[in-house]
Amino acid sequence: MEHIYEYTWIIPFIPLTVPFLIGAGLILFPTTTKNLRRMWAFPSILLLSLVMLFSTKLSIQQINSRYIYQSVWSWTINNDFSLEFGYLVDPLTSIMSMLITTVGILVLIYSDNYMVHDQGYLRFFAYLSFFNTSMLGLVTSSNFIQIYIFWELVGMCSYLLIGFWFTRPIAANACQKAFVTNRVGDFGLLLGILGLYWLTGSFEFRDLFQIFNTLIYNNEVHFLVGTVCTFLLFAGAVAKSAQFPLHVWLPDAMEGPTPISALIHAATMVAAGIFLVARLFPLLIVTPSILNLIALVGIITVFLGATLALAQKDIKRGLAYSTMSQLGYMMLALGMGSYRAALFHLITHAYSKALLFLGSGCVIHSMEAIVGYSPDKSQNMVFMGGLKKHVPITKTSFLLGTLSLSGIPPLACFWSKDEILNDTWLYSPIFAIISWATVGLTAFYMFRIYLLTFEGHLNVHFQNYNGKKCSSFYSISLWGHEGLKPINKNLRLFTLLPIKNNECFSKNPHGDIKKTIQSFLITNNCDNKKIAPYPHESGNTMLFPLLVLIIFTVFIGFIGIPFNQESIDLDILSNWLTPSVNLLHPTFNNKNSFDFDWSEFLTNATLSVSIAYSGIFLASFLYKPIYSSLQNFALINFFAKRHPKRFFSDKIKNVIYDWAHHRGYIDAFYTRYVILSVRGLSEFINFFDRRVIDGIPNGLGVTSFFVGEALKYVGGGRISSYLFLYLLYASIFLLIYYFYFTNINMNFTDQ
Repeated sequence: MEHIYEYTWIIPFIPLTVPFLIGAGLILFPTTTKNLRRMWAFPSILLLSLVMLFSTKLSIQQINSRYIYQSVWSWTINNDFSLEFGYLVDPLTSIMSMLITTVGILVLIYSDNYMVHDQGYLRFFAYLSFFNTSMLGLVTSSNFIQIYIFWELVGMCSYLLIGFWFTRPIAANACQKAFVTNRVGDFGLLLGILGLYWLTGSFEFRDLFQIFNTLIYNNEVHFLVGTVCTFLLFAGAVAKSAQFPLHVWLPDAMEGPTPISALIHAATMVAAGIFLVARLFPLLIVTPSILNLIALVGIITVFLGATLALAQKDIKRGLAYSTMSQLGYMMLALGMGSYRAALFHLITHAYSKALLFLGSGCVIHSMEAIVGYSPDKSQNMVFMGGLKKHVPITKTSFLLGTLSLSGIPPLACFWSKDEILNDTWLYSPIFAIISWATVGLTAFYMFRIYLLTFEGHLNVHFQNYNGKKCSSFYSISLWGHEGLKPINKNLRLFTLLPIKNNECFSKNPHGDIKKTIQSFLITNNCDNKKIAPYPHESGNTMLFPLLVLIIFTVFIGFIGIPFNQESIDLDILSNWLTPSVNLLHPTFNNKNSFDFDWSEFLTNATLSVSIAYSGIFLASFLYKPIYSSLQNFALINFFAKRHPKRFFSDKIKNVIYDWAHHRGYIDAFYTRYVILSVRGLSEFINFFDRRVIDGIPNGLGVTSFFVGEALKYVGGGRISSYLFLYLLYASIFLLIYYFYFTNINMNFTDQ
């Protein structure tokens, strides 16, 4: 059994081969490497598949044996200081490795087709492989030094991938925003690591947990000092997992390619903060005030993310706020002590949200066939609708992901979210009310996204895009001519037609379109193959990951169900997760070893599902009737327009809508009171440095120069003049000396 554990150290380094080979190929054989660029997808997928098989074997060992393995070796030894590197294999490691590798493989397969026409294809796969290496190194680390090294590497890869299309100013600004925001949390994480080393003298998790807990229990360290150190560690998780108030980078991070949104911002990187809190759970349980703070931050993030998602028009940005809200559920569970429920939701949410993001990529792909590569249009749900006829597989997968995230049984997120909801009643009734209300909000905004995208009629009228004329729409920078389809008898909807001089018009889709197009092509002498594109399904390599993720979305939730209430052994997840806490901290009373009551579960599930269905019904009622003339996206706008006296006043409507549309004014607050303040302080310091610090010596130098220049003209070469000036200066000095000492003697006499 230990034989396989001895080789766990190679897991992070297997995917690292790809970026090194790509870099060497570009240096030694640049032309050949670029011409054969698509071949690099194969080793990327193959090597990560090997890591997945290794991780699967480790997970099976963990489930069967409940065994924790740690191996360390000395790297630096200096007097009393010893820095060790190593790896730790426990259930948490195996869970995260499985998530990273399974989602990573599917994203790599998907990206091969998605990025095929992009000039940065090789760079993209190099970044992805290096990111997988960083994440795998993070989850297998056995001490804080390794955690911090790989933590920063993950942040660097995130910066590179978010700003992959760095020539677009909005993408460049987004990656800078993500980088700076995460540096705030990373600085706190570094201070917390140094503080704990100062208290315990160790970076290794097992030794540090034991020493810290002993110090707290024996009152050998001030409780406030330990609390501050753990709070600083939590600050790193707040930034990485987009928790309030450091969540502002996540929506803007959607400017990267869609596969990056699926990999980094749904299943892996944002889950790093949840992983860190789970890893430090034995440390946090002795500081209950920090656990309460974690729960508070979690519940705020849950509700804030859900409300901000209500008015988003960008499909990926809406999913980003959904990710933020679901990460809040995980953080809330950890703060309540529901370790098992938090990691259960981490697993189910990862696959469901990856399915949704990859599905949104297929939607964007189909829209780019119409509008060209324009994120303002291809990702904007204003221009969507009616796509279910053209992308049926994408529509089905997106619907299943939406149902799962809404908490509809028997899909994955239902089981994990309900467990968290049930625990909130035991922790705080106020938190329970907020978290249960958010279930309805989640179902509402998720089905709002689904309905606006797939149902109704296609909301594409080409003149709506850019007015009188439109640029050529058979030139698509990212997808080439893949979106152009020849005329065929199965064509049902064809509203966009090319005209000479790039002029466009719209035809009635209910007319005889085939004859209209043929006569149009003959009249305008157009090439029969260059007719207007229409929404179409993605290629097989993009649909295959969706089908696999559908299987996970439907069945992965069953690993956490105790099918026999008399024997918890049939609950795979409990057997898997229990050792992570109990063996690292044996005194912990595991809250997750619960007595499962099916009657209580069904009662609570009925309530949560009813709330979810109410959100679905409300979304269907509001958005289905207005597809053809969609103007407003807010719930209150619709009500205020139809029933102004019955529901809300215009003032209340505007307040609620503006809150969601302007991201809760949090970005504006940071801009006005943080960014401008820091910039003003920087300008003042710059002024003080240049005018005062440098100004004093510079002023003395300039003064000496001018005095010297002035004295140069005083000297005339006459000795009598020099003697006169000397006597004058001496007389002045003597007078000053006389009056000064006379004053001192008078004061002394008076005393």
